[in-house]
Amino acid sequence: MFDPYEKGVRELQQALSTGEVTASQLVAYYLERIRRLDGGETGVHAIIKVNPQAQQQAQQLDHERREGQLRGRLHGIPIVVKDNIDTADLPTTASCIELRESRPAKDAFLLRQLRQAGAIILAKTNLTEFARNGMSVGSLGGQTRNPYDLTRTPGGSSGGTGAAMAMNFAAAGLGTDTANSIRSPSSANSLVGLRPTLGLISRSGLVPCTYKQDTAGPIAKYVYDCAAMLDACRGYDCQDAITITQMGNTPASYLDSLRLDGLCGKRIGILRDDLGSDPQVLRVMEQCFALLCAEGAELIELHAPELETDRVFAECDVQRFETAISMNAYFQSVPNCPISSLRELIAKGTLSRCVADDLAACAEVEDPYSSKYRAAYEQRLANAQRNAQITKGLFAAHRLDAICYPHQQVLVVKVGAPCQAKRNGIIASTMGFPAITVPGGFSQPDAHAPLGVPVGIEFMGLPFAEPTLLEIAYAFEQHSNYRKPPQLGAAE
Repeated sequence: MFDPYEKGVRELQQALSTGEVTASQLVAYYLERIRRLDGGETGVHAIIKVNPQAQQQAQQLDHERREGQLRGRLHGIPIVVKDNIDTADLPTTASCIELRESRPAKDAFLLRQLRQAGAIILAKTNLTEFARNGMSVGSLGGQTRNPYDLTRTPGGSSGGTGAAMAMNFAAAGLGTDTANSIRSPSSANSLVGLRPTLGLISRSGLVPCTYKQDTAGPIAKYVYDCAAMLDACRGYDCQDAITITQMGNTPASYLDSLRLDGLCGKRIGILRDDLGSDPQVLRVMEQCFALLCAEGAELIELHAPELETDRVFAECDVQRFETAISMNAYFQSVPNCPISSLRELIAKGTLSRCVADDLAACAEVEDPYSSKYRAAYEQRLANAQRNAQITKGLFAAHRLDAICYPHQQVLVVKVGAPCQAKRNGIIASTMGFPAITVPGGFSQPDAHAPLGVPVGIEFMGLPFAEPTLLEIAYAFEQHSNYRKPPQLGAAE
Protein backbone atom coordinates (compact mmCIF):
# COMPACT_ATOMS: atom_id res chain seq x y z
CA MET A 1 0.00 0.00 0.00
CA PHE A 2 1.35 3.45 -0.93
CA ASP A 3 2.51 5.53 2.06
CA PRO A 4 2.46 9.32 1.46
CA TYR A 5 4.56 10.09 4.56
CA GLU A 6 7.50 12.38 3.68
CA LYS A 7 6.74 12.02 -0.02
CA GLY A 8 7.26 15.04 -2.22
CA VAL A 9 5.29 16.27 -5.21
CA ARG A 10 7.35 14.27 -7.69
CA GLU A 11 6.76 10.94 -5.89
CA LEU A 12 3.11 11.69 -5.27
CA GLN A 13 2.52 12.59 -8.90
CA GLN A 14 4.19 9.37 -10.02
CA ALA A 15 1.99 7.33 -7.65
CA LEU A 16 -1.10 9.15 -8.91
CA SER A 17 -0.16 8.47 -12.53
CA THR A 18 0.33 4.74 -11.92
CA GLY A 19 -2.84 4.36 -9.88
CA GLU A 20 -1.04 3.46 -6.64
CA VAL A 21 -3.01 6.21 -4.94
CA THR A 22 -5.82 8.62 -5.78
CA ALA A 23 -6.21 12.28 -4.93
CA SER A 24 -9.17 11.30 -2.74
CA GLN A 25 -6.96 8.93 -0.78
CA LEU A 26 -4.28 11.60 -0.37
CA VAL A 27 -6.83 14.05 0.99
CA ALA A 28 -8.13 11.43 3.42
CA TYR A 29 -4.58 10.62 4.56
CA TYR A 30 -3.63 14.24 5.26
CA LEU A 31 -6.96 15.06 6.94
CA GLU A 32 -6.52 12.11 9.27
CA ARG A 33 -3.06 13.35 10.28
CA ILE A 34 -4.48 16.81 10.94
CA ARG A 35 -7.26 15.32 13.05
CA ARG A 36 -4.82 13.28 15.15
CA LEU A 37 -1.84 15.59 15.44
CA ASP A 38 -2.86 19.23 15.16
CA GLY A 39 -4.96 19.89 18.27
CA GLY A 40 -4.73 19.12 21.97
CA GLU A 41 -1.88 19.44 24.45
CA THR A 42 0.66 17.71 22.22
CA GLY A 43 -0.54 19.20 18.92
CA VAL A 44 1.17 21.89 16.86
CA HIS A 45 -1.98 24.00 16.22
CA ALA A 46 -1.04 24.79 12.63
CA ILE A 47 -4.51 24.69 11.03
CA ILE A 48 -7.17 27.39 11.27
CA LYS A 49 -9.78 25.74 9.05
CA VAL A 50 -9.99 22.58 6.95
CA ASN A 51 -11.66 22.97 3.57
CA PRO A 52 -14.94 20.99 3.71
CA GLN A 53 -14.90 20.81 -0.12
CA ALA A 54 -11.42 19.25 -0.35
CA GLN A 55 -12.69 15.71 -0.84
CA GLN A 56 -15.17 16.84 -3.48
CA GLN A 57 -12.37 18.68 -5.31
CA ALA A 58 -10.21 15.54 -5.13
CA GLN A 59 -12.97 13.36 -6.58
CA GLN A 60 -13.37 15.76 -9.50
CA LEU A 61 -9.63 15.70 -10.16
CA ASP A 62 -9.58 11.90 -9.98
CA HIS A 63 -12.36 11.84 -12.57
CA GLU A 64 -10.43 14.21 -14.82
CA ARG A 65 -7.34 12.00 -14.52
CA ARG A 66 -9.32 8.91 -15.54
CA GLU A 67 -10.54 10.88 -18.57
CA GLY A 68 -6.98 11.83 -19.48
CA GLN A 69 -7.53 15.51 -18.68
CA LEU A 70 -4.52 16.51 -16.61
CA ARG A 71 -4.27 20.16 -15.57
CA GLY A 72 -0.55 20.21 -14.74
CA ARG A 73 2.17 18.90 -12.44
CA LEU A 74 0.08 19.65 -9.36
CA HIS A 75 -2.99 17.70 -10.56
CA GLY A 76 -4.47 16.08 -7.45
CA ILE A 77 -1.82 17.43 -5.06
CA PRO A 78 -3.22 18.67 -1.69
CA ILE A 79 -1.69 21.92 -0.41
CA VAL A 80 -2.21 24.19 2.58
CA VAL A 81 -2.48 27.97 2.31
CA LYS A 82 -1.55 30.67 4.80
CA ASP A 83 -4.72 32.34 5.99
CA ASN A 84 -3.85 35.81 4.73
CA ILE A 85 -4.28 34.66 1.11
CA ASP A 86 -7.81 35.12 -0.22
CA THR A 87 -9.93 32.03 -0.85
CA ALA A 88 -13.44 32.42 -2.24
CA ASP A 89 -14.62 29.13 -0.71
CA LEU A 90 -13.20 29.75 2.79
CA PRO A 91 -12.91 32.76 5.10
CA THR A 92 -9.64 34.69 5.02
CA THR A 93 -8.91 35.73 8.60
CA ALA A 94 -5.22 36.66 8.97
CA SER A 95 -5.68 34.81 12.32
CA CYS A 96 -7.77 37.74 13.55
CA ILE A 97 -10.90 36.87 15.51
CA GLU A 98 -12.69 39.91 14.08
CA LEU A 99 -12.33 38.46 10.56
CA ARG A 100 -13.40 34.91 11.41
CA GLU A 101 -16.34 35.13 8.98
CA SER A 102 -14.74 37.48 6.43
CA ARG A 103 -15.25 36.04 2.95
CA PRO A 104 -13.45 37.62 -0.04
CA ALA A 105 -15.30 37.84 -3.33
CA LYS A 106 -12.73 35.75 -5.22
CA ASP A 107 -9.52 33.77 -4.92
CA ALA A 108 -6.21 35.56 -4.87
CA PHE A 109 -4.64 35.53 -8.34
CA LEU A 110 -1.91 33.04 -7.38
CA LEU A 111 -4.51 30.72 -5.86
CA ARG A 112 -6.46 30.71 -9.12
CA GLN A 113 -3.18 29.76 -10.82
CA LEU A 114 -2.68 26.86 -8.43
CA ARG A 115 -6.23 25.56 -8.85
CA GLN A 116 -5.79 25.72 -12.63
CA ALA A 117 -2.65 23.59 -12.21
CA GLY A 118 -4.70 20.99 -10.32
CA ALA A 119 -3.82 21.74 -6.70
CA ILE A 120 -6.37 20.92 -3.99
CA ILE A 121 -6.78 23.57 -1.26
CA LEU A 122 -6.82 21.33 1.80
CA ALA A 123 -6.78 23.86 4.62
CA LYS A 124 -5.92 27.39 5.74
CA THR A 125 -2.99 27.71 8.15
CA ASN A 126 -2.27 29.87 11.17
CA LEU A 127 0.08 32.86 11.18
CA THR A 128 1.16 35.75 13.31
CA GLU A 129 -1.91 37.96 13.34
CA PHE A 130 -1.80 40.08 10.17
CA ALA A 131 1.70 38.66 9.51
CA ARG A 132 3.26 41.31 11.72
CA ASN A 133 6.20 39.35 13.19
CA GLY A 134 7.72 35.91 13.52
CA MET A 135 5.89 34.43 16.51
CA SER A 136 2.95 32.71 14.70
CA VAL A 137 0.27 33.58 17.25
CA GLY A 138 -3.10 35.19 16.56
CA SER A 139 -6.32 36.09 18.34
CA LEU A 140 -8.14 33.47 16.25
CA GLY A 141 -5.59 30.70 15.70
CA GLY A 142 -3.72 30.90 18.99
CA GLN A 143 -0.07 29.86 19.19
CA THR A 144 1.39 27.46 16.65
CA ARG A 145 4.22 25.34 18.08
CA ASN A 146 7.38 23.93 16.59
CA PRO A 147 7.08 20.18 15.87
CA TYR A 148 10.76 19.66 16.70
CA ASP A 149 10.47 21.38 20.09
CA LEU A 150 6.99 22.20 21.36
CA THR A 151 8.43 24.81 23.72
CA ARG A 152 9.58 26.90 20.74
CA THR A 153 7.81 28.82 18.02
CA PRO A 154 7.77 27.50 14.45
CA GLY A 155 9.19 30.79 13.16
CA GLY A 156 6.89 33.07 11.28
CA SER A 157 4.84 34.72 10.27
CA SER A 158 3.98 31.71 8.05
CA GLY A 159 4.50 29.37 11.00
CA GLY A 160 1.26 27.47 10.47
CA THR A 161 2.33 26.49 6.96
CA GLY A 162 5.80 25.61 8.24
CA ALA A 163 4.54 23.40 11.07
CA ALA A 164 1.96 21.79 8.77
CA MET A 165 4.61 20.89 6.21
CA ALA A 166 6.99 19.52 8.83
CA MET A 167 4.14 17.37 10.18
CA ASN A 168 3.18 16.03 6.74
CA PHE A 169 -0.27 17.65 6.81
CA ALA A 170 -0.06 18.29 3.03
CA ALA A 171 2.26 17.85 0.08
CA ALA A 172 3.21 21.54 -0.23
CA GLY A 173 2.24 24.92 1.18
CA LEU A 174 1.98 28.63 0.55
CA GLY A 175 3.30 31.43 2.73
CA THR A 176 3.79 35.16 2.43
CA ASP A 177 6.96 37.12 3.11
CA THR A 178 7.35 40.80 3.99
CA ALA A 179 10.61 40.55 5.94
CA ASN A 180 11.34 36.89 6.77
CA SER A 181 8.01 35.15 6.82
CA ILE A 182 8.47 32.32 4.30
CA ARG A 183 12.07 31.55 5.12
CA SER A 184 11.82 31.84 8.92
CA PRO A 185 9.43 28.86 9.32
CA SER A 186 11.38 26.99 6.64
CA SER A 187 14.57 27.41 8.67
CA ALA A 188 12.82 26.50 11.93
CA ASN A 189 11.09 23.37 10.53
CA SER A 190 13.81 21.79 8.34
CA LEU A 191 12.04 22.86 5.14
CA VAL A 192 12.66 24.66 1.86
CA GLY A 193 11.16 28.12 1.46
CA LEU A 194 11.49 30.48 -1.48
CA ARG A 195 10.93 34.22 -1.44
CA PRO A 196 10.72 35.12 -5.15
CA THR A 197 11.83 38.31 -6.83
CA LEU A 198 9.32 41.07 -6.16
CA GLY A 199 7.04 40.97 -9.20
CA LEU A 200 7.28 37.26 -10.00
CA ILE A 201 4.13 36.34 -8.04
CA SER A 202 1.05 38.57 -7.88
CA ARG A 203 0.09 40.10 -4.53
CA SER A 204 -3.52 40.81 -5.42
CA GLY A 205 -5.69 38.99 -2.92
CA LEU A 206 -3.12 39.02 -0.10
CA VAL A 207 -3.89 40.72 3.20
CA PRO A 208 -1.12 43.32 2.90
CA CYS A 209 1.60 44.72 5.15
CA THR A 210 3.55 46.79 2.63
CA TYR A 211 3.44 46.78 -1.15
CA LYS A 212 7.15 47.60 -1.27
CA GLN A 213 8.11 44.30 0.41
CA ASP A 214 5.12 41.89 0.35
CA THR A 215 5.18 38.76 -1.75
CA ALA A 216 4.00 35.15 -1.56
CA GLY A 217 5.87 31.93 -2.20
CA PRO A 218 6.16 28.20 -1.60
CA ILE A 219 7.14 26.27 1.53
CA ALA A 220 7.74 22.55 1.09
CA LYS A 221 9.87 19.62 2.14
CA TYR A 222 11.96 19.57 -1.03
CA VAL A 223 13.44 21.96 -3.60
CA TYR A 224 11.62 20.15 -6.44
CA ASP A 225 8.29 20.90 -4.76
CA CYS A 226 9.10 24.61 -4.46
CA ALA A 227 10.10 24.76 -8.14
CA ALA A 228 6.86 23.04 -9.18
CA MET A 229 4.82 25.43 -7.02
CA LEU A 230 6.68 28.42 -8.45
CA ASP A 231 5.90 27.29 -11.99
CA ALA A 232 2.21 27.24 -11.12
CA CYS A 233 2.05 30.46 -9.06
CA ARG A 234 3.91 32.92 -11.26
CA GLY A 235 2.28 35.01 -13.93
CA TYR A 236 1.35 38.51 -15.02
CA ASP A 237 -1.64 39.97 -13.22
CA CYS A 238 -3.11 43.27 -14.40
CA GLN A 239 -4.25 43.90 -10.81
CA ASP A 240 -0.62 44.00 -9.61
CA ALA A 241 1.36 46.28 -11.89
CA ILE A 242 4.78 45.14 -10.66
CA THR A 243 4.22 41.70 -12.21
CA ILE A 244 4.96 43.22 -15.61
CA THR A 245 8.65 43.13 -14.64
CA GLN A 246 8.73 39.34 -14.98
CA MET A 247 8.01 39.49 -18.70
CA GLY A 248 11.07 38.12 -20.52
CA ASN A 249 12.78 37.25 -17.24
CA THR A 250 11.46 33.73 -16.54
CA PRO A 251 12.32 30.27 -17.89
CA ALA A 252 9.91 27.80 -19.45
CA SER A 253 10.04 25.80 -16.21
CA TYR A 254 12.01 26.24 -13.01
CA LEU A 255 12.27 22.45 -12.81
CA ASP A 256 14.78 22.62 -15.66
CA SER A 257 17.26 24.20 -13.23
CA LEU A 258 17.49 21.20 -10.89
CA ARG A 259 20.87 19.52 -11.41
CA LEU A 260 22.92 17.28 -9.14
CA ASP A 261 26.11 19.07 -10.16
CA GLY A 262 24.59 22.48 -9.58
CA LEU A 263 27.27 23.53 -7.09
CA CYS A 264 30.22 22.77 -9.33
CA GLY A 265 31.96 26.01 -10.30
CA LYS A 266 29.56 28.25 -8.41
CA ARG A 267 31.00 31.32 -6.68
CA ILE A 268 29.18 31.94 -3.42
CA GLY A 269 29.77 34.89 -1.13
CA ILE A 270 29.74 34.37 2.64
CA LEU A 271 28.26 37.43 4.32
CA ARG A 272 30.40 37.50 7.47
CA ASP A 273 28.56 40.50 8.90
CA ASP A 274 25.46 38.32 9.37
CA LEU A 275 26.78 35.01 10.68
CA GLY A 276 26.25 36.01 14.32
CA SER A 277 28.00 34.45 17.31
CA ASP A 278 25.72 31.59 18.41
CA PRO A 279 28.01 28.53 18.59
CA GLN A 280 25.18 26.15 17.65
CA VAL A 281 24.37 28.10 14.48
CA LEU A 282 28.04 28.64 13.60
CA ARG A 283 28.73 24.91 13.90
CA VAL A 284 25.91 24.14 11.46
CA MET A 285 27.08 26.82 9.04
CA GLU A 286 30.67 25.54 9.02
CA GLN A 287 29.26 22.11 8.14
CA CYS A 288 27.32 23.72 5.28
CA PHE A 289 30.35 25.62 4.02
CA ALA A 290 32.41 22.43 3.99
CA LEU A 291 29.78 20.68 1.90
CA LEU A 292 29.60 23.56 -0.57
CA CYS A 293 33.36 23.37 -1.08
CA ALA A 294 33.33 19.58 -1.34
CA GLU A 295 30.80 19.79 -4.18
CA GLY A 296 32.85 22.24 -6.21
CA ALA A 297 31.71 25.67 -5.07
CA GLU A 298 34.19 28.46 -4.38
CA LEU A 299 33.46 30.51 -1.27
CA ILE A 300 34.37 34.19 -1.11
CA GLU A 301 34.46 36.16 2.15
CA LEU A 302 32.33 39.33 2.03
CA HIS A 303 32.03 42.29 4.35
CA ALA A 304 29.20 44.79 3.88
CA PRO A 305 28.25 46.62 7.10
CA GLU A 306 25.23 48.20 5.38
CA LEU A 307 23.76 44.69 5.08
CA GLU A 308 24.01 43.90 8.80
CA THR A 309 20.55 42.72 9.83
CA ASP A 310 19.76 45.13 12.67
CA ARG A 311 20.94 48.03 10.54
CA VAL A 312 18.75 46.93 7.61
CA PHE A 313 15.69 46.78 9.87
CA ALA A 314 16.41 50.22 11.27
CA GLU A 315 17.29 51.89 7.97
CA CYS A 316 15.25 50.16 5.25
CA ASP A 317 12.08 48.46 6.52
CA VAL A 318 8.97 50.45 5.51
CA GLN A 319 6.23 48.42 7.16
CA ARG A 320 5.38 51.12 9.69
CA PHE A 321 4.79 53.64 6.89
CA GLU A 322 2.70 51.49 4.53
CA THR A 323 0.66 49.22 6.80
CA ALA A 324 -2.33 51.46 7.50
CA ILE A 325 -2.87 52.63 3.93
CA SER A 326 -2.45 49.04 2.64
CA MET A 327 -4.71 47.37 5.21
CA ASN A 328 -7.42 50.01 4.91
CA ALA A 329 -7.56 49.45 1.16
CA TYR A 330 -7.84 45.69 1.69
CA PHE A 331 -10.68 45.97 4.24
CA GLN A 332 -12.61 48.19 1.86
CA SER A 333 -12.17 45.71 -1.00
CA VAL A 334 -13.81 42.78 0.82
CA PRO A 335 -17.64 42.64 0.54
CA ASN A 336 -19.30 43.15 3.93
CA CYS A 337 -15.95 43.11 5.70
CA PRO A 338 -16.58 43.36 9.46
CA ILE A 339 -13.66 45.81 9.79
CA SER A 340 -13.42 49.03 7.77
CA SER A 341 -10.06 50.41 8.95
CA LEU A 342 -6.99 49.65 11.02
CA ARG A 343 -8.06 52.23 13.61
CA GLU A 344 -11.42 50.49 14.01
CA LEU A 345 -9.66 47.14 14.41
CA ILE A 346 -7.39 48.48 17.15
CA ALA A 347 -10.37 50.01 18.96
CA LYS A 348 -11.92 46.53 19.24
CA GLY A 349 -9.19 45.58 21.71
CA THR A 350 -9.04 41.97 20.54
CA LEU A 351 -5.63 41.87 18.79
CA SER A 352 -3.08 39.47 20.19
CA ARG A 353 -0.64 41.18 22.53
CA CYS A 354 2.38 40.47 20.36
CA VAL A 355 1.07 42.67 17.52
CA ALA A 356 -1.20 45.22 19.23
CA ASP A 357 1.44 47.88 19.96
CA ASP A 358 3.05 47.53 16.54
CA LEU A 359 -0.25 47.93 14.70
CA ALA A 360 -1.25 50.84 16.90
CA ALA A 361 1.94 52.63 15.87
CA CYS A 362 1.28 51.79 12.23
CA ALA A 363 -2.26 53.18 12.46
CA GLU A 364 -0.83 56.63 13.16
CA VAL A 365 0.69 56.75 9.65
CA GLU A 366 -2.34 56.96 7.39
CA ASP A 367 -0.36 58.66 4.60
CA PRO A 368 3.39 58.05 4.33
CA TYR A 369 3.70 61.06 2.01
CA SER A 370 2.23 63.49 4.52
CA SER A 371 4.55 66.27 5.66
CA LYS A 372 5.08 64.53 9.01
CA TYR A 373 6.39 61.27 7.57
CA ARG A 374 7.53 61.88 4.00
CA ALA A 375 11.21 62.59 4.70
CA ALA A 376 11.67 59.53 6.92
CA TYR A 377 9.77 57.29 4.52
CA GLU A 378 11.70 58.40 1.45
CA GLN A 379 14.99 58.04 3.33
CA ARG A 380 14.20 54.37 4.01
CA LEU A 381 13.34 53.80 0.38
CA ALA A 382 16.63 55.44 -0.60
CA ASN A 383 18.53 53.29 1.88
CA ALA A 384 17.01 50.15 0.36
CA GLN A 385 18.11 51.32 -3.09
CA ARG A 386 21.59 51.99 -1.73
CA ASN A 387 21.76 48.42 -0.40
CA ALA A 388 20.58 47.05 -3.74
CA GLN A 389 23.42 48.88 -5.49
CA ILE A 390 25.95 47.66 -2.90
CA THR A 391 24.74 44.09 -3.37
CA LYS A 392 24.84 44.30 -7.15
CA GLY A 393 28.37 45.67 -6.82
CA LEU A 394 29.42 42.68 -4.71
CA PHE A 395 27.99 40.30 -7.30
CA ALA A 396 29.83 42.09 -10.10
CA ALA A 397 33.16 42.58 -8.31
CA HIS A 398 33.42 38.96 -7.18
CA ARG A 399 31.55 37.34 -10.09
CA LEU A 400 29.11 35.77 -7.62
CA ASP A 401 26.28 33.36 -8.30
CA ALA A 402 24.76 33.81 -4.83
CA ILE A 403 25.38 35.18 -1.35
CA CYS A 404 24.71 32.98 1.66
CA TYR A 405 24.27 33.22 5.44
CA PRO A 406 22.18 31.47 8.11
CA HIS A 407 18.58 32.57 7.84
CA GLN A 408 18.62 33.16 11.58
CA GLN A 409 21.73 33.97 13.59
CA VAL A 410 20.30 32.35 16.74
CA LEU A 411 18.02 29.37 17.26
CA VAL A 412 14.30 29.95 16.83
CA VAL A 413 12.99 31.39 20.09
CA LYS A 414 10.82 29.94 22.84
CA VAL A 415 7.05 30.47 22.87
CA GLY A 416 6.36 33.68 24.79
CA ALA A 417 9.61 35.42 23.85
CA PRO A 418 9.20 39.10 22.93
CA CYS A 419 10.35 38.68 19.33
CA GLN A 420 12.07 36.42 16.80
CA ALA A 421 15.60 37.82 16.99
CA LYS A 422 18.40 38.14 14.44
CA ARG A 423 16.68 36.97 11.26
CA ASN A 424 18.67 37.74 8.13
CA GLY A 425 15.81 37.44 5.64
CA ILE A 426 15.15 41.18 5.85
CA ILE A 427 18.25 41.78 3.70
CA ALA A 428 16.68 40.39 0.51
CA SER A 429 13.16 41.56 1.37
CA THR A 430 13.88 45.27 1.53
CA MET A 431 15.65 45.10 -1.85
CA GLY A 432 13.04 42.89 -3.57
CA PHE A 433 15.69 40.23 -4.30
CA PRO A 434 14.99 36.46 -4.34
CA ALA A 435 16.24 34.14 -1.60
CA ILE A 436 15.81 30.47 -0.79
CA THR A 437 16.28 28.75 2.56
CA VAL A 438 17.10 25.03 2.76
CA PRO A 439 17.78 22.71 5.71
CA GLY A 440 21.32 23.22 6.99
CA GLY A 441 21.32 20.88 9.98
CA PHE A 442 20.33 20.82 13.64
CA SER A 443 21.52 22.13 16.98
CA GLN A 444 22.56 19.67 19.65
CA PRO A 445 19.58 17.60 20.94
CA ASP A 446 18.18 18.31 24.39
CA ALA A 447 15.26 17.24 26.56
CA HIS A 448 12.77 19.31 24.57
CA ALA A 449 14.29 18.76 21.12
CA PRO A 450 15.17 15.09 20.62
CA LEU A 451 16.63 15.75 17.15
CA GLY A 452 17.85 19.25 17.94
CA VAL A 453 16.41 22.49 16.58
CA PRO A 454 16.54 22.98 12.79
CA VAL A 455 18.84 25.63 11.31
CA GLY A 456 18.42 26.84 7.73
CA ILE A 457 21.00 28.17 5.30
CA GLU A 458 19.84 30.93 2.95
CA PHE A 459 21.05 31.71 -0.58
CA MET A 460 20.26 35.15 -2.05
CA GLY A 461 20.50 36.14 -5.70
CA LEU A 462 19.97 39.10 -7.99
CA PRO A 463 16.47 39.84 -9.34
CA PHE A 464 15.01 36.96 -11.38
CA ALA A 465 17.95 34.68 -10.54
CA GLU A 466 15.57 31.98 -9.25
CA PRO A 467 16.95 29.40 -11.74
CA THR A 468 20.45 29.79 -10.29
CA LEU A 469 19.21 29.75 -6.69
CA LEU A 470 17.16 26.61 -7.32
CA GLU A 471 20.12 24.95 -9.02
CA ILE A 472 22.34 25.69 -6.00
CA ALA A 473 19.67 24.72 -3.45
CA TYR A 474 18.80 21.46 -5.21
CA ALA A 475 22.41 20.30 -5.44
CA PHE A 476 22.98 21.28 -1.80
CA GLU A 477 19.85 19.41 -0.70
CA GLN A 478 20.63 16.28 -2.68
CA HIS A 479 24.21 16.02 -1.42
CA SER A 480 23.46 16.94 2.18
CA ASN A 481 20.18 15.17 2.97
CA TYR A 482 20.02 17.28 6.12
CA ARG A 483 16.23 17.25 6.40
CA LYS A 484 14.81 14.99 9.10
CA PRO A 485 11.09 14.80 9.92
CA PRO A 486 10.16 15.49 13.55
CA GLN A 487 9.70 12.54 15.87
CA LEU A 488 6.25 13.94 16.68
CA GLY A 489 3.84 12.20 14.33
CA ALA A 490 6.50 9.98 12.75
CA ALA A 491 5.11 7.25 10.49
CA GLU A 492 4.10 4.19 12.41
